[in-house]
Amino acid sequence: MYLITIPLGIIYVHLLEWVLHKYVLHGLGKNKKSNWSSHWNIHHKKSRKNNFYDDDYKKSWRSLGSRSEIMGLILLALLHFPLFFVLPVFYITILFGGFRYYYVHKKSHLDLNWAKKKVPWHYDHHMGKSQDANWGVTTDWVDRLFKTRIVYFK
Repeated sequence: MYLITIPLGIIYVHLLEWVLHKYVLHGLGKNKKSNWSSHWNIHHKKSRKNNFYDDDYKKSWRSLGSRSEIMGLILLALLHFPLFFVLPVFYITILFGGFRYYYVHKKSHLDLNWAKKKVPWHYDHHMGKSQDANWGVTTDWVDRLFKTRIVYFK
């Protein structure tokens, strides 16, 4: 049973990342009065203006954008916590996915060459013609599945 919960947890984390990015961070986040607006109104503007670079990741808790992202990940961990008592390996996989998401997202916006090589879909998300595509940050398989992957740069 435990062996199947790890791949299921990975699939779940990637699907959750795609859904939250598309519908919460962009859907609700485009409204300046939304609690999720920092993603669109700070992170996207800063990334677009600075050729994908976002120095908020160097400031960590001192910047609204980074603080909002960290608080969102903590909220997700707390919301999923009851799973720990039923499916502990699944929950730990979700936690690992959250840490991995933050690491990949932060590293990509601080190291342009790494991002272009390791997560080109995320670079395309910010720097491509439309920022309403390429919702995956850590992987692009969900975008390919739902046909929201658009390659802008090679």
